[in-house]
Amino acid sequence: MERRRPAARADLRAARASLASEPSSAVDRFERHLAAERGLSEHTVRAYVGDVVSLLADIAEQAGEPVGLEAVTLPALRAWLAGQHGRGISRATLSRRAASVRTFTAWAHRAGLLAADPGPRLSAPGKQRTLPGVLRAEQAGSAMESAALGAEQGDPVALRDHALLELLYATGVRVGELCGLDLDDLDRERRLLRVLGKGGRERAVPFGLPADAALERWLSAGRPALSTERSGPAVLLGARGGRLDQRTARRVVHDAVRTVPGATDVGPHGLRHSAATHLLEGGADLRSVQELLGHATLATTQLYTHVTVDRLKAIHDRTHPRS
Repeated sequence: MERRRPAARADLRAARASLASEPSSAVDRFERHLAAERGLSEHTVRAYVGDVVSLLADIAEQAGEPVGLEAVTLPALRAWLAGQHGRGISRATLSRRAASVRTFTAWAHRAGLLAADPGPRLSAPGKQRTLPGVLRAEQAGSAMESAALGAEQGDPVALRDHALLELLYATGVRVGELCGLDLDDLDRERRLLRVLGKGGRERAVPFGLPADAALERWLSAGRPALSTERSGPAVLLGARGGRLDQRTARRVVHDAVRTVPGATDVGPHGLRHSAATHLLEGGADLRSVQELLGHATLATTQLYTHVTVDRLKAIHDRTHPRS
């Protein structure tokens, strides 16, 4: 999802405040529905609500006066989406915004706020299926070695950074999932992380010996040095003792990858994709990778993983009777 700039967030707050009472009340109820009943993350709820507020504010602006939910019609939805397209919004964002308002109209219809649901007839440009940057296996190994060298002097932050990189690459978890880990989520004996993913779905993710060694050094020598009353049960800590911020984690990954000659500049998402790709190239099946990444559908996993032509040819040579 796209990041909203502070000015954009301020505009949305103003737009939400300007809505008539009926649409405003509906937005409040929709927000509670997304958070409490569907269990979506705070970021996802904020994005969905922002899209709906943008739609309702646009309808009122076109009408020149406050309007009720009866104004949410298919022509109004199409006009709003066309206006977004005219401002140069990307196809991926348009697709997400269309999905947001379809979710809203479906909910409003079920709740008796709309007589009919116009959402299913709203179409949007398909997403461009682009893959994020990916490291080669030896490049990922070099980034891990660089972090290990940095941690040799025992600096707490360097120890944390090494553990962070090893765990991200070993498990393929999202950066938010890793930063959200508590000490009780670690199963050191079986080398498993208990991760709470999107939609509140919990999964167990294994990690290997290098990540376990880096984690041990961080927990035994690094974390105690940074721990304060603010630390709570968080596994990874910031320099001031609080739970590690995702922005700091992203910076750590970028800085580590920049030490590798010729490597594509990737962040945690690219490291996640690299992990999935290397698993697949090593022989893991797509369904197993789906479970490790925590994707609800296999189709999503296919966007994160790709195989080399050489591996496809090798599979063909090994399995096809006419190879």
